[in-house]
Amino acid sequence: MKTFKNIKIILVVMIMTTMTTIAQDKKGNNIDNSNIALQGYSPVSYLDLGIAQRGNKEYKSEHEKVVYYFTSKEQKSKFDKNPKQYLPQYGGFCAFGVYAGAKFRPDPNKFVVKDGKYFLFLYNIELDAQQLWLAENNHKKLVAKANSNWEKLRNTYN
Repeated sequence: MKTFKNIKIILVVMIMTTMTTIAQDKKGNNIDNSNIALQGYSPVSYLDLGIAQRGNKEYKSEHEKVVYYFTSKEQKSKFDKNPKQYLPQYGGFCAFGVYAGAKFRPDPNKFVVKDGKYFLFLYNIELDAQQLWLAENNHKKLVAKANSNWEKLRNTYN
């Protein structure tokens, strides 16, 4: 009877640890319930081509428990060789939102590529965060503030 109780306790601890790990992944990455990043858009297309292209589930990779889709085998290969180069800034959350101190889901078609990185932005009927970012005309200042804010926001839920 005591052995069964010990097994039960161990099982509960394992489940809680797994749930905590999964929850932590969702804090710092803008992913859906299937752990798919960028709403299925290819990170390589943003950075190498400067365009937003929806990836194909046939070409996917997993990096740190987050799934990325690509448009071709070549894109997948490029990502697999150096995934950190292709990760979105701020875990794929809206860069202007992070600058302002909050996490928002971006529109994958609203982005800026600068200094070898890409930044995604919220876009809806009321707000075009990409235009706010560009109108500021001071990318370095915005990035510095967003980087500082991200250190606090990365471990919070959106």
